[in-house]
Amino acid sequence: MTLKGKTLFITGASRGIGLAIALRAARDGANIVVAAKTETAHPKLPGTIYSAAEELEAAGGDALPLVVDVRDEESVASAMAKTVERFGGLDIVVNNASAINLAPVEKLDMKRFDLMHQVNARGTYLVSKYAIPHLKTSAAAGRNPHILALSPPLDMNVKWFAGSTGYSMAKFGMSLVILGLSGELKGEVGVNALWPRTTIATSAVKNLLGGDNLMSMSRSPEILADAAHVIFNKPANFTGHFLIDDTFLAGEGVTDFDHYRVDPSQSLAPDFFVPEAIKPPASASYGPLTAKPANP
Repeated sequence: MTLKGKTLFITGASRGIGLAIALRAARDGANIVVAAKTETAHPKLPGTIYSAAEELEAAGGDALPLVVDVRDEESVASAMAKTVERFGGLDIVVNNASAINLAPVEKLDMKRFDLMHQVNARGTYLVSKYAIPHLKTSAAAGRNPHILALSPPLDMNVKWFAGSTGYSMAKFGMSLVILGLSGELKGEVGVNALWPRTTIATSAVKNLLGGDNLMSMSRSPEILADAAHVIFNKPANFTGHFLIDDTFLAGEGVTDFDHYRVDPSQSLAPDFFVPEAIKPPASASYGPLTAKPANP
């Protein structure tokens, strides 16, 4: 299982989950396009596209840092052209970029509503759209192309919407893109979604959701990086799946999940949008699970 020589276009790859997925691929010797907006350092957000590229090259990959706004069609089209010019093609797209605001309808202003929909649903649609011709070329060359979105299973349950309708609509919108593309590209490109069972230790969790306390009750982004790596090494006819990280990895033979815990002494905090029907693997140790809130 290796991604050596494959070219990945990863949105939001300057930090967090996107960077973890990129680093896993870089260790194989992959080419990675760091497609993100952070060009200069931010006091509350670690990393830029350039620092990420340095990490990826140190890990063994070949990196191309590009300032990309997934809301802007010209920005995305230009980035795709530069990707193919630099690496000769494109094999894998990871729609990781996302915006979050958990306010209820009454309190969520339309500017923030629009931002979430433009980045999450529309961004996933736009990036995938411009990638498709190149992924079809990859398929014709037998290079096993994939599209992956960091988005949840389509579990239409009121508890996932009430209290955060705007965000939930935008996040499930990403999954709807995956659902449609899995049909449109069936037989050529593997199109899947991946979602964590627990909160993941990222800047969003620290700054927007729960601070250091929730970070300690989270898993590291590497669990998603490992799951994504397995997905990318599956044949392209593995498609249309909405996967929960630990359940998927357990099905692939993984039994040790403790090393993903940020603080093994803490119980793990469940993430939003995980359907009750997708049970955690018996081999995963959770400690006393924190109660899932009625509303995200």
